Amino acid sequence: MTVPTGRRERKKAVTRQKIADTALRLFLERGYDEVGIREVAAEADVAVTTLFAHFAAKEALVFERDEDFEQGLVRAVTDRAADEPLIPALRREIHAMVRHCSADSAAPIWHMIDESPALRRYGESMRVRHAQALAAAVAADPALARTTTESAAIARFVIDAYSLGREAADPEAAVDEIFRMIEAAWECTGPGASV
Repeated sequence: MTVPTGRRERKKAVTRQKIADTALRLFLERGYDEVGIREVAAEADVAVTTLFAHFAAKEALVFERDEDFEQGLVRAVTDRAADEPLIPALRREIHAMVRHCSADSAAPIWHMIDESPALRRYGESMRVRHAQALAAAVAADPALARTTTESAAIARFVIDAYSLGREAADPEAAVDEIFRMIEAAWECTGPGASV
């Protein structure tokens, strides 16, 4: 989660994290479908309206790093050094995401997600949103000079690299292998490339 600077923002971040931690604990103890929003709010000692001020849906409680991941992908494009190529910057970001999501402590969470159709659907919609945000950032960068279609395609490849890497026996090696293909595709479609 991004570290907030002001006192009010820090307090909101603490409340948000408390809600997410409480929800995850209850979901893992009793099952995602067995725990209601009111129970999460009561256990976290917040009002239901406070819970919804931080999380738009019950599913979002499980994917509490969603916004951070999306912002990280966009920043990999917008905040990279002027002379840094795009693909290595995206590879670093995907490696960080995969390390976070493939840690041993994440296994019970992914098992819960795999067991729940609602969580699987939410995860898929989240990946689509991340790909759209990444594609928009790539397309908006004049130094990259890519079409909307090229930007959307590379963004989807990057998001798929995350999903495949997270599920692989050797996540780091899988991400590197996938990114070699992504880099080759990126280079052969760049300005001046012939197909």
